[in-house]
Parts: sequence; structure tokens; C-alpha cells
Amino acid sequence: MHFQTFVLRFGAAALLATGLAACTTVDLNTPWPTTPPAVKPPVPQRPAALFIRPANGPTIARFDGDRVKGIDIGGNLGDPIVAAADGRVVYVGSELPAYGNMVIIKHNETFLTAYAHLQTIFVKENAVVRQGDKIAEMGRSNADRVKLRFEIRKNGNPVDPEPYLSGRLMQ
Repeated sequence: MHFQTFVLRFGAAALLATGLAACTTVDLNTPWPTTPPAVKPPVPQRPAALFIRPANGPTIARFDGDRVKGIDIGGNLGDPIVAAADGRVVYVGSELPAYGNMVIIKHNETFLTAYAHLQTIFVKENAVVRQGDKIAEMGRSNADRVKLRFEIRKNGNPVDPEPYLSGRLMQ
């Protein structure tokens, strides 16, 4: 019985030695490389835009700061309008004739967004909205055609929305 244990242990040791010999194929006299392998630099990520485009469709009028205090986005009657960023609805109404049916969302102490010429409005004042929530449908109230007038106000002053929608401006 001791002989069987001896043979079993000898066989296991031989198997282990063979396995180790197979794993040691590196010449220990070969020097290790002194320079680390080249690491690719990270691909620069474009910053996420502070605001998203509130409607699909072409820009049909650009910000000029005087007559157009935002951008006009063309579309079809009933196209969805979404919140450009998280915020609280502070105005729903049509008291400003040049804007027709309108929604204003306050995003923080700095930014407000305005959505004008709406057909159907799905939010009420004081509602909390998240970026991308459907807030209205495109219309033509007090406008020459179906469109969305989208404005961003920074500290109460109109600013060009395009740099904020593209991620070029973050604050």
C-alpha cells in the first residue's frame, strides 16, 4: 500500500514538473524592455450640450438679437416639442401676441427657455419637466407658418441658442 502511495505521489510530481517546464519558455537571460508599451491617448470626448434641440426640422431663421431673439425651427402641424433641459414650467399662455401660444421653462438661476407658436400644450405652470419630455406640439399661433420659435435667455437676456445646442457653450 505504501508502494502505491509512492507511485501516485511520484506520478503527480512528474506531471507537475512537466507542466511547469512547459510554462517556462521565457529565456531568463533575455533583458526586459525598458520602455513601456505605447499607450494610445484617450480620444477627446465632445462635451454634452447643456440643451437639446427641442424639435426636429430645419432652422429657418437664425438669432440676430434684434428681430429674431432665438431660432425658428420649421416643421409640420402637430410635430412634438420637447423640453430642452430639466426645469420647472413658469409660464403657459398667449398674452404676448408676437409669440402666440407659449411655454417658458426655468432651468436654474441663470437660464430660461421659451417655446412659441404652439398648437397644443401638454404642461401646466409649476410642472417639473425633464430633458426630452414632450411639452407641446408645433403650431402657427400668430405666425406666418408652422414653426417653433425657440429662445434661450441667460440672466434675462436673449442669447444665440445654437452654441448651447451644439455643446460649444456650457454656461
